[in-house]
Amino acid sequence: MNRYPVWKYAIILIALLVGAIYTLPNFFGEAPAVQVSSGKATVKVDSTTQARVEQALAAAGIKPEAITLDANSVKVRVESGDVQLKAKDAIQKALVPDPSDPSYVVALNLLSGSPKWLTALHAAPMYLGLDLRGGVHFMLQVDMQAALTKKAESFSGDLRSILREKNVRHAGISRNGQAIEVRFRDTQTLQAARAVLADQFPDLQAADAPEGTEYKLTATIKPEAARRIQDQALKQNMVTLHNRINELGVAEPVIQQQGLDRIVVQLPGVQDTAKAKDILGRTATLEVRLVDESAEARAAESGNGPVPFGDERYLERSGQPVIVKKQVILTGENLTDAQPGFDQQTQEAAVHLTLDAKGSRIFKDITRENIGKRMAILLFEKGKGEVVTAPVIRSEIGGGRVQISGRMTTTEANDVALLLRAGSLAAPMEIIEELTIGPTLGAENITKGFHSVAWGFAVICAFMAIYYMLFGVFSGIALALNLLLLVAVLSMLQATLTLPGMAAMALALGMAIDSNVLINERVREELRNGASPQAAIHAGYDRAWATILDSNITTLIAGVALLAFGSGPVRGFAVVHCIGILTSMFSAVFFSRGLVNLWYGRKKKLKSVSIGTVWRPASEGVITKAE
Repeated sequence: MNRYPVWKYAIILIALLVGAIYTLPNFFGEAPAVQVSSGKATVKVDSTTQARVEQALAAAGIKPEAITLDANSVKVRVESGDVQLKAKDAIQKALVPDPSDPSYVVALNLLSGSPKWLTALHAAPMYLGLDLRGGVHFMLQVDMQAALTKKAESFSGDLRSILREKNVRHAGISRNGQAIEVRFRDTQTLQAARAVLADQFPDLQAADAPEGTEYKLTATIKPEAARRIQDQALKQNMVTLHNRINELGVAEPVIQQQGLDRIVVQLPGVQDTAKAKDILGRTATLEVRLVDESAEARAAESGNGPVPFGDERYLERSGQPVIVKKQVILTGENLTDAQPGFDQQTQEAAVHLTLDAKGSRIFKDITRENIGKRMAILLFEKGKGEVVTAPVIRSEIGGGRVQISGRMTTTEANDVALLLRAGSLAAPMEIIEELTIGPTLGAENITKGFHSVAWGFAVICAFMAIYYMLFGVFSGIALALNLLLLVAVLSMLQATLTLPGMAAMALALGMAIDSNVLINERVREELRNGASPQAAIHAGYDRAWATILDSNITTLIAGVALLAFGSGPVRGFAVVHCIGILTSMFSAVFFSRGLVNLWYGRKKKLKSVSIGTVWRPASEGVITKAE
C-alpha cells in the first residue's frame, strides 16, 4: 500500500544529485579577475590575444590562478584584489599602447571560484542583483535638441527626394539648425512646394519670404511633433541600450526612464565604471554614401592632394583610404534586421541587411541612378568611421534586401550583424551621475538575507520536529530538499537574485511547509477516525493532494501575474516565488511520501506512527499519542 516502485526512488536520487551539483557553485564565492574584451568590432579576441596576456603577466611576475578564453574575452583569475590591479596595469600597457584609440578593453571583473569539474558540467552560481553583488549605476541625459536636429536632417533629405519626384525645381536646400531652408526663383514654384510640404510633411510648418531675387521657404518642426519626436528618441535609446547590453552578456540590467529626458542604467557585477561606459558607448551606426569618383578625389586617396570640398576621407579594413561624399543616403534608422550569412556566388562571409519601406525606395532609386559607380557602406563606432565595403553598383537593387561582403571572416560578419542589430541611438547622451556600489555593501546584504532564510528554516524545522515528531523530521528534510532544488533551478536558469528574491525564498519555505502541515493533519484525522496506521498514511497523502494542488495553483497564478505585469524588483520576487511553488509541490508531496514509504512501508504489521499527539473525539473520552 505505501511502497514506491524503484523508478520513483531513482527520480528522487537524480533530483538530489542534480540539485547538489548545481547548488554547489554558489558556495565557492567569487574571485577577483581581469577581463580582456574587444574594443572595436574589427578587433578579435583569440588565442593570440591570450598568449599576449600570458606574456604580459609573466613579464610583470604575476602568476594567475587561471586564464580562460571564451567566445568574446580572455578572463584572468587572480588570488587577491591587489594582484588584480597589478594584472590590469600590466595587461593594459601591453595591449593598449594608445589610450586614445584602444583596441582592447581591460576591465576588473569577478569570476566564480568554482572548481574546474563543476565548470565542466556547466554548473554556475546564480547572478546577483545590484543590491547584492554591487555594480554601477548611471543616470544619462538625452540631448533632445540633437534628436530634433537629426530629425530635421532626415526631413531635409526626404524633402529633396519628394521635390525631385514631383518635378518641383528649387535653387537649393540647406539646413540651418532645426530649420530647413529651400530657395526658389519664382512664386509659382514656391506655391507648388508649399502644396507638397502640406501634403507629404504634416509634421512641418512653413513660412516664406522674399530674399533678394529669390524666395526662401523655411520649414520647421511643429511643437506637438517635436514632443513626439523627443519621446520616441528617448524610447529608442532605451531599446538600443537594452539590446546592446543584452548582446554583450551583462546579466539582468535595469534600464528605466526617469523624467522626460533621462535614463537610469544599472549593471550588476560590473566593478569598473570605464568598462560600463564602454558598454553603453559601443553602439554602432550604419551609413550608406556614394564614393567620389572625381580626379581630385583619386588624388586625395593616393595622398597627392587635399580632400575635395563636400567629401570626407575614411579607411577600409585593409588601410586603403576611400573618399566619400558627406551626403548620407541611408542610416541605421532604415535598417530593420541584420543577419550573418554567406554570398551565394562566392561563398564568402557576408551580412544580409533588411531595409524598411522608406529605405528600400531610397536604395532602389540611388542604385538605379548610379550604376557603374561605387557605394560605400560605413560603420561608425565610438565616433570613428570605417568603410566596411565599397562595392561597384552593377544593377538596380530593390526589395529591401542588401548584402554586405568583402574580405570578412565568419566571426567578423557575426560581430558586424550584432552591432547593427543593436541599432543606433536616436540622440546622443551624457552621463550626469555615476555611482559604484562596492561588493562590501552587497556582501552585507547577502549575509543578512542568508541569516533570515537560515533562521527561518531552522525555526520551522524545530517546530515541525517537536509538534509532529518523526513526520516533522521528514517534513524538515523535504523542506531542505525544496531549498536545494530552488537554488539549483535558479542557478541552472542563471536567474538574478536580488533582496526581494531572497524575501521570496523565505516566503517559499513557509508555503512549502504548509503543504506538509496539511498532509500531517490529514494523517492525524484518519488515525482519529480509527483507520490503521498504513491506511491513514495512504489516505492522508491522497486526500491532501487535491487541497495542496488547488492552493498552489491559485498562488502560482498570482505569481505569474506579478511576473507578467511587474518590473524590476517585483519581477525578481515573482521569479523566485513561482519556482519555489513548483519545487515545493515536488518536495512536500512526492519526496516526503518517499521518505515515509521508505521508513514505514516495509513494515507489514504497523501498530503506530510517530506523528505527535492525536486528539480523539470528546465522546470517546481518550487522548492518545501516536508513537
